[in-house]
Amino acid sequence: VQFVESGGDLVQPGGSLRLSCTASGDTFQTFTVGWYRQLPGKQRDLLAHITPLGLTSHRQAVRDRFTISRDDAKTTMFLDMNNLKPDDTGVYYCNYVPSRAENWGQGTQVTVSS
Repeated sequence: VQFVESGGDLVQPGGSLRLSCTASGDTFQTFTVGWYRQLPGKQRDLLAHITPLGLTSHRQAVRDRFTISRDDAKTTMFLDMNNLKPDDTGVYYCNYVPSRAENWGQGTQVTVSS
C-alpha cells in the first residue's frame, strides 16, 4: 500500500484544517491506520488511530481538537483539526498502526503561525 497525505497548509492560530490520506491497494479496510506527527527536531509520534470497525483513539494533547475518521469505500482517512496551535506545526503522516517502514509517504506540512 502506498499512502499519500494532503491538506497541509499555513494557518493562523485558532484555525482549522482537514488532512486527507489516500491509500492504494485493496487491503486498507482491514487494518488499523493512524496519523503520525513529526514536530521540528522530534521523532515521529502516533497522534490518532482508527480500527477497521471505526473505533478511534487520540493522543491526549489533541483529543479535544482533532478527529480521525475513515471512508473505506474511498480508501481514504481524514484528520479534522480545529483550534490549531503553533505547537501543532510539523509534518503529518499516515501509516498502519503499528507503522511499517516501507509505507511511509512524503507527509504533509502543517504550519500554524500568525
